[in-house]
Amino acid sequence: MMRTILCYGDSNTHGAAPRGGPRFDLHVRWPGVLRDTLGAGYWIIEEGCSGRTTVWEDPIEQHKNGALYLPALLESHRPLDLVIILLGTNDLKHRFGLNAHDISRGAGTLVDICRRSDAGPANQPPQVLLLAPPPLAPLAGTFFTEMFAGAEEKSRRFGAHYQQVASERGCHFLDTGKIIVSSPVDAIHWEAPEHAKLGAAVAAKIREILPSTEA
Repeated sequence: MMRTILCYGDSNTHGAAPRGGPRFDLHVRWPGVLRDTLGAGYWIIEEGCSGRTTVWEDPIEQHKNGALYLPALLESHRPLDLVIILLGTNDLKHRFGLNAHDISRGAGTLVDICRRSDAGPANQPPQVLLLAPPPLAPLAGTFFTEMFAGAEEKSRRFGAHYQQVASERGCHFLDTGKIIVSSPVDAIHWEAPEHAKLGAAVAAKIREILPSTEA
């Protein structure tokens, strides 16, 4: 039986390149690397949207609230064996005025939505893998300097706060800040080699959580 996995994230899950321009190729962005690495027995669904937040309404960029879209998505793709959540970077925008603790709690709300659903096999909740976003690179001189003012220090606290949220909810956890780094080009997005590293690391984690049932 094939394992079905949903990757729920923002522009980095969508495959946005640090220099702008075209989206990274299917086999370059991390969900594609994940699909290629896991191979037969796993079906990977990519759901990345640029600007997506955890639970917050953006007064400038509309339709970005991750908590509003997730329930319909769970219904659309059910049954799901695993939901991977990688959100929180956009919550660092200065206009939201949030700290790392509150952002991690927003991510926790998304975990709760999954755990309260019946979108998994046999109408049970799917398993959840919560990923802490990596710290931002230095913002000075980038396009995002003012938009993300003060975000560098906050982002360095993501790992500890997200781990606490995962521990409280009993879901799986991975700190991407121990695996990849954000690009110095724009401080927010990742270069292609980082996508490759993350895809491989997440694949290894998934094999622990959901061993393939393929012979």
